Amino acid sequence: MLKQPSAGGDDGSGFTPLVVVELAPDAKEEAVVWLTRKISDSEQSGGAGLSVQQLWSGTAETEKDNPNVFLVGGSRQRLLSGAEDLGLFKEFNDGSMRAFTCANRDNFKDFKGDGDGFLSMAECQYIVKHELDSLRAKSETHIPGYEKAKLYPGKSIIRRMQSKGILVQVFPLHETEELKRLSFTWYKKVKLSLQPLDEIRHYYGEGLALYFGFLEYFTFALVPMALVGVPYYLFDWESYDKYVLFAGFNLVWCTVILEAWKRSSATMAYRWGTLSRKKAFEEPRPGFRGVLGLNPVTGREEPLYPNTKRLLRVYLVSVPFVVLCLYLSLYVMMVYFLMEGWALSLHDAEPTFWTTVLTFVPSVIYAVVIEVMNLIYRYAAEFLTGWENHRLESSYQNHLVLKVLVFNFFNCFASLFYIAFVMQDMVMLRQSLATLLITSQILNQVMEAFLPYWLQRRRNKKMMRRARKRASPPPAEMPLADQVRLEADMSTYLGTFDDYLELFLLFGYVSLFSCVYPLAAVLVVLNNVTEVYSDAFKMCHVFKRPFSEPAANIGVWQLAFEAMSVIAVVTNCALIGMSPQVKSYFPESETQLILWTAAIEHGLLALKLILTFVIPDVPKHIQTKLARLEFESLEALKKKKMLEAPVQ
Repeated sequence: MLKQPSAGGDDGSGFTPLVVVELAPDAKEEAVVWLTRKISDSEQSGGAGLSVQQLWSGTAETEKDNPNVFLVGGSRQRLLSGAEDLGLFKEFNDGSMRAFTCANRDNFKDFKGDGDGFLSMAECQYIVKHELDSLRAKSETHIPGYEKAKLYPGKSIIRRMQSKGILVQVFPLHETEELKRLSFTWYKKVKLSLQPLDEIRHYYGEGLALYFGFLEYFTFALVPMALVGVPYYLFDWESYDKYVLFAGFNLVWCTVILEAWKRSSATMAYRWGTLSRKKAFEEPRPGFRGVLGLNPVTGREEPLYPNTKRLLRVYLVSVPFVVLCLYLSLYVMMVYFLMEGWALSLHDAEPTFWTTVLTFVPSVIYAVVIEVMNLIYRYAAEFLTGWENHRLESSYQNHLVLKVLVFNFFNCFASLFYIAFVMQDMVMLRQSLATLLITSQILNQVMEAFLPYWLQRRRNKKMMRRARKRASPPPAEMPLADQVRLEADMSTYLGTFDDYLELFLLFGYVSLFSCVYPLAAVLVVLNNVTEVYSDAFKMCHVFKRPFSEPAANIGVWQLAFEAMSVIAVVTNCALIGMSPQVKSYFPESETQLILWTAAIEHGLLALKLILTFVIPDVPKHIQTKLARLEFESLEALKKKKMLEAPVQ
């Protein structure tokens, strides 16, 4: 499907195309020339020191082709120096992971000759992206040809051109042969073995590999609950007073798997060299706005925005908006209960097959409405978080995640909490949970599996028609120009946010109320298995290749899952306290039952907190290796200072 130029990795002229830079078709010529010169100029003169070539020199092949498409690469030495600047970790001869340095390059395990093949293409593309993002204005006051596109010393050129619409997109190219090998081992054959996480990391980077690692881990962690849940479901269909044991198992399960995942992710991050990697200083995000001033840390000129104004926007606008959306979600939930009551009254008055079917209709409609509301709210939350004007991308993401999680949690689970603890109707709780879970999974599979597959087939047919028009018979391998056309039209992968959000909601369905519907774990396992294949297919054939991003863990999502597990402790303890089997021990005093339930819940939360501190996040043998590396670094620094000290 995708063509990487020649087996040697270049196009025959010593140039390896790594990244595509596409400017607007009507971009001013002086702006295009200025940017390409900036990319190719040496670092000493303020450039990136990279190689750049125009895809279509002179005129494009067809009228629809954009002439302002450029391929960017870099010499081997330039990429190695970039790896050193970024502090990329590579495997040392002694098996440890160390930050790469050009002076010490011969001591790294895979460095042979002049370093050909030492860096993966994903690492090279990440280095090129970093160098492009590091292009900054010096004495320029505006982008040539665009008087209103203001610049100031230190301003990121790429970000300014993107915000003004002069630069359309920047994306890395796929590697045809490696992608074919990865596709075959990843999703093209049905297997029970684990995913090729190391190959995924090598091709897409640590961030995406950790997502697929967590998806795989979560799926296997659900298997014990699914195995326990099937016989429980078959033999205790109507015995809702016997779910105490399953709820207890649920409490232990959701606590242990998250602690074990932290150790598993730390092991992977150490093997990939990101566990001890120093975090780079964060630059202002592209959409950050403010009055020009001096950054007190870097001393560079950049926009400054008062934190007080940001806090006012958050607490006077964003918080009330979220509360209003929660109220709207509550109103929709009450409408759902009115519909549910109406359907049940019809069924009770004259029970037939059709009235039985009708009792499920309100839950299905409500599940669809929930998905639509989540989608609309997501766009509103993104707009609102951008309007808050956060300086750092990490701060922006944290505020966005918090807004989306609060609404999605309330929107998806409020009705279940109401049924469980206000109505105390376990039959209706089981039915609602099953309907919400199954409906949401069907909608997600349609959107994530069938729709992307249809789009990919349609895109491939379109490209084949173009190829037949240009060549008869069509070439055996896709030319580079066709590869760029194909990938430029692909959807842009927006990151793992939506993928983690889906797993977060599934984790909630399983951990909060699955004791009344034990098949929830089974359904989530089946969903996750198909999720692996659909996500793998999308990454290989639907989305543009994303830039690799170093990551040591799943970030703020770890806290989100842990918060859900705390809520699960409270929920399951309350369900246990409501069980007729437990109530029979306190026939005369409901207050005593509540006190005992609260005491057990507090005890379990204390035990959970103790386990968090007792179980180390990083395995002992990895802690030892990290401590040894730190000791060796300190010793090397001491020797260097002794050698540099003047002789008395």
